[in-house]
Order: sequence, then structure tokens, then C-alpha cells
Amino acid sequence: MTNSILYVPRDSGAVSLGADAVAEAIRKEASSRKLDVKLVRNGSRGMFSLEPMVEVATSGGRIAYGPVAASDVASLFDSNFLDGREHRLRLGVAEEIPWLNPQTRLTFARAGVTDPLSLDDFIAHGGYRGLKRAIELGADAVIAEVTESGLRGRGGAGFPTGIKWKTAAEAPATPKYVVCNADEGDSGTFSDRMIMEGDPFVLIEGMTIAALAVGATQGYIYLRSEYPHARRSLTEAIATAHLKSYLGANIVGSGKAFELEIRLGAGAYICGEETAMLESIEGRRGMVRFKPPIPALEGLFGKPTLINNVVSFATVPIIIERGAKFFRDFGAGNSRGTIPFQLAGNAKRPGLIETPMGVTLREIVYDYGGGTASGRPVRAVQVGGPLGAYFTESMLDVALDFESVAARGGILGHGGIVVFDDTVDMARMAGYAMEFCAIESCGKCTPCRIGSIRGTELIDDIINRRRPRENLEVLRDLCDTMKFGSLCALGGLTPLPVLSALKYFPEDFGLVASDVDFIGADLTISLSGVGNNHAIAQR
Repeated sequence: MTNSILYVPRDSGAVSLGADAVAEAIRKEASSRKLDVKLVRNGSRGMFSLEPMVEVATSGGRIAYGPVAASDVASLFDSNFLDGREHRLRLGVAEEIPWLNPQTRLTFARAGVTDPLSLDDFIAHGGYRGLKRAIELGADAVIAEVTESGLRGRGGAGFPTGIKWKTAAEAPATPKYVVCNADEGDSGTFSDRMIMEGDPFVLIEGMTIAALAVGATQGYIYLRSEYPHARRSLTEAIATAHLKSYLGANIVGSGKAFELEIRLGAGAYICGEETAMLESIEGRRGMVRFKPPIPALEGLFGKPTLINNVVSFATVPIIIERGAKFFRDFGAGNSRGTIPFQLAGNAKRPGLIETPMGVTLREIVYDYGGGTASGRPVRAVQVGGPLGAYFTESMLDVALDFESVAARGGILGHGGIVVFDDTVDMARMAGYAMEFCAIESCGKCTPCRIGSIRGTELIDDIINRRRPRENLEVLRDLCDTMKFGSLCALGGLTPLPVLSALKYFPEDFGLVASDVDFIGADLTISLSGVGNNHAIAQR
């Protein structure tokens, strides 16, 4: 057979599982058999349990095989897989794989489908339609569409995107900046990375639309240094966009200018906080700034700065292309649209799952994830990254939207979901939360800098039965102080995993349920009988 098209992911997750070796084996095998094969290095579809997943284009659709090892390649050729024939690794038509078929891919519509570095491929699959319509609509109408869509920040805070854009647009000072927070440091998260590696042009398009809407002429992508594959993809995509006038002094003949550059972080978790990120871009140590002023009014270099994360920007093009109502029709309550959940930890089928807001945690963990990789019972699930609350198995029917998760004392965060089986020591996990905060604190505020160190010591004392009741009282007060007294969410949210572990798994601390009655159902702390300092902190 000649002119066959094969797809092998270039995504770093697939590469870590041997995708480069598989691609090289395919080249050698095709050459030895004198077969004309075009090998496309696509992004990943996010089904990491099936990576490396090889796809072959046939008249019946793209047939997937996986997980493929380099040693499997010869047998694939022997079975005539270039025609989509049967093989023990054959999965069927990629889009019809049960794990992928129920998903609603909007932001990730091209993930795993296209060549990430081919602008022609991007445009052939709907790319830059959003920018074209944005230019036709004008700035005010674009902001109105984003506002009406109900899009809220996908980086963790869930702030209404349209309000942020309107604030930046109305700020009188110039120049203005657009900054993408690509410092994806939460444990168990990888959606930003998958966009940057697998569909970088959609991020560029989203940031360009944002720049036109708020009147910015310069943009920066603040990328974590631990993402070298993403850096290479973005660098090449930005250069191509410049060459084809999708960036530069005259964007597709609109008369509008927008330049875009990458700035690398240096491994500090705190630089995921927007003002610490700005400090880092400006060449200083990443430390949290006081607010007000907010960045939309006085941000990078003291000028109005629009900040969103990768997924937020990448979602904008389809909203502008299809209209606000199209996006708003998905979701639940005040949580509109789809969100890419990232399932990790002790999960049988980890990966990226884009689905409308409102899906239950149980559906993610069991229907998509297949339970634990170990085969043991699920004991705890952490939602929202290392600062998120732990949910018990009995709580998995909670709907995954901003309001429902908050009502159970949690945060949706960046959509990271980490699964633990019944061998986990939750006291150790609570101690890790405090230790993580102590290591990553920028040190600017006392509740976070000192409180996290004292919290680590207190949990250690409780676990080792050193005055556990007395230390529990002190830990209660400490969590209250950190929650209400910290400058940013690092110190303010660290009590969430600690309090949820204490409330739902007291036995791991050598305690009983009555010892932790002070923790409310929503993980707030009852201040009954507590001193006046706490009332001051709460205000």
C-alpha cells in the first residue's frame, strides 16, 4: 500500500511512554518493506492508558492501535494495519473509543487530531475562524460575547472572564499587556501542557482575540521551565504565526498589532499566583503583591494587564466563532461550558476528560477512570490540586461545578483530580500539604511563612501522640489564621486538605470523630469559644 498516513503522538506524556521509539520503528519498518508512509506527529487525545496510540487514516476513519511498543511494530505491519486490519492492539475508530466518545471536546477539539505545528492543518480544522469573526465584531462586541458565554477562569479562581476583560479594556492607561499564566504547577494537572504541545495555535489565537478586545499590543506566555516540549512547540508556532501575519504589526490586514513572547519561570510554585508571576516577568523574585491595585488596572510594568490561564484563552476562539449561546448551553447553574478534567494518581485509566460542567466526581473516577490502578477500593479523591480538599468515596456523587464543589468545602481549581486507594495514610497527606506550603511560600506574609512550618510540626506531634488534643486545638487556630490572614491562596487554601483529612479520616491521626467536631460540613472552622483575634482575622 502507498501514501498511507500514520499518526504517532509527540505529546511529552506519550513520549515518556515510548512514542519516539515507536515512530522510529515505524519509519525503519516501512523503509525495509519499501512502503510509502507519511508519519504525522500529532498531539495526544489524552488517553494515557493507551499511549503510545498509533492511528492510521483509512476510508472508514482513523483506526487506532494501542498501547504500542516499538517491539509491536513489525507485527502491526504483518497484519496489514495500514488498511486498518485486525490486530490484538486494534482499538477501532479513534473517535468511537468508549473512553473518548462520551466527551464533549470544544477546547480540545483538535487535540490528537492535527499536526500541532502545521498552520494549514490548524486552519483546515477550524482554526482562526474565531479571530476572523472577532475582527468583524469589534472589541466591545467580543467582550460582550465572552461575558454572555458565562466563561469563568479555568486556572483555579473561577472569576468571570468577561468582567476581567471589560475592566482591562476600560482602563485608561497605555500600553496594555496580555499575559498567559502557563505556570501549570498543580499536582495531577496537564491540560495546559496538552494545549501548548498539541494545539499551540489555539492559544495564540485566543490571546490575539483578547489583545484586540482590550487594546493590548504586547503579550507574554509565562511558561514553567519544566515544560521543554511545550516551549519548543510554542516557539515554532509563534514564529509561523508571525510569518503568516497572524502576529505582528498588521494582523491579517486588520491594521491592529500584537506581539507575543515566551518568558520562562524558574520552578517556583508561587509564580502561578498572578502578581508573583508579574514580579518574575519583570525580573524580580516571585513574591505576591498587595491588592489593590488589581492587575487589570495596574499590572505588568505598572500598566493595565489582562491575565488568564492557557485553557481560558484557548476556549475563547470557539466562543467567538460559534457564539456565546452555543457555549452557554453546556454546563450547570452558574458554571457554564465544558472543562477539561485531568485524572491522575492511582487511576486505572488516567487522562484528560473534557465534559460539560456538572458531571459527577463518581463518573470521572469510575466511568472514565475505571477505579484504581491497584484494583483496591477508592478511599480518597483530591480535587483542585495540592490545595484542594479530599473527598471520601461516599461523597463522589458531588457535581463538578464551581458552586457544588464549594458547597462541600472544596475548590474546583484547575480541574485536577487525584485518586488514592485504601492504603493511603491521610495524616501523612495532611502533613505533606503543610510541608508543601512551607517549601513553596514566597515568605511575604507571616501566616503562610511561619504558619505552614508550625502546622507541619503540629501534625507531626498529633500523629506521634504528643499532646494530641492540645495540639489539635492549636492546629485549629492556626488553620483559621492562615485561611483569613494570608495574602494569597497558597496560605489561605492550605487548610483545606488539612481540615478535610482531619474531618473525614480522623483515625489516621489517632483521633475519633468527636475530636474534630469543630470542622463544619463545608470545612469552615467553628469559632465558638475562640478568642477575639480570630474574630478580627475573619473580618
